[in-house]
Amino acid sequence: MFKPREGAVKRRRTAAAPDADPSPAAERPRRSGPITGPKHMRRYVITMSALVITALGLTFGIMTWDNPAETGSRPWWLIVDMRRDSLITIGVVALCHAVSTVAFQTAVNNRILTPGIMGFGSLYTAIQTTAVFLLGAGGATALVGVGPFLLQMLAMMVLATLLYTWLLSGRFSNIHIMLLVGVVIGGVLGSLSNFMQRILTPSEFDVLTARLFGNISNARADYLPYAIPMVIAAVALIWLRANTLNTIALGRTTAQNLGLNYKRELIIVMALVSLLVAVATALVGPMMFLGFLAATLAYQFGDTYSHRMLFPMAVLFAYTILAASYFILRHIWDAGGAVTVIVELIGGLVFLIVLMRKGRL
Repeated sequence: MFKPREGAVKRRRTAAAPDADPSPAAERPRRSGPITGPKHMRRYVITMSALVITALGLTFGIMTWDNPAETGSRPWWLIVDMRRDSLITIGVVALCHAVSTVAFQTAVNNRILTPGIMGFGSLYTAIQTTAVFLLGAGGATALVGVGPFLLQMLAMMVLATLLYTWLLSGRFSNIHIMLLVGVVIGGVLGSLSNFMQRILTPSEFDVLTARLFGNISNARADYLPYAIPMVIAAVALIWLRANTLNTIALGRTTAQNLGLNYKRELIIVMALVSLLVAVATALVGPMMFLGFLAATLAYQFGDTYSHRMLFPMAVLFAYTILAASYFILRHIWDAGGAVTVIVELIGGLVFLIVLMRKGRL
């Protein structure tokens, strides 16, 4: 008896059911969203869990490591309370840099640029240098206190707000021009600071240098009641605009076609970013690569467009990096809280690696 070949049978079945796709891919449902599948969700949960455990371990280590008093005694708790203020400062700075950098990179549609390009660090350096130049070594002491802290933060906020409203609301309305102006302002302030530093005496320069490092010890406990409410308010407003940031990430033309008031939302996001960076810089000093490092790791391990998933991961990465740097410098190397030594070294290397891989800014 004649038997048709297997290929002919398959062709007949395909002709009888032309809409059917026998491939295994057709049996898997298509998914669209911040999480692409169970494997993606599992990786995100594992990463977040590991970060939480590491952050808790570092927190416990900073509070209890090498405490000379008897465990549980009153002196032991006094030392723990003193270290608690440093941990709160680390948390505030990590929150500021992580959230501001992710939001800024979304607004400028570039994952290499950071808010530091707007000249916040240069302005902080110029303020500190001018105080020491005019008042001598006591100028650094004159900038310690709630009043000087708020004035430095206000100066950085005013500069950034004027820059955003002028360049984004004017006839240019070009974010690239705004970035170039920020670079120029930062360069001018940096040159002015270098000129004044060369005229200082060695003792004055030594006092100034200690203030120009990003140092957790620069922050005082009396700054925190003013800094924390501002940071919480700014982060909450950015969090509420997470879906808006998702839309901005699609590009200006697409965002406007979807009905978004692109220019207004961009100015609001930039103003909130400037507030966060101003608070962090006035609190502990400039840290150029902390936000970049946290954001880059969040993009790599989060692998999602959702800002409500990126923000928590970036904050945990920033806190872990900052707490680990502080623990190593403070309790192992006994080098104080100048965390920028480690953060800038690692962040700078990661920046160069990312830049060389992309081949462009």
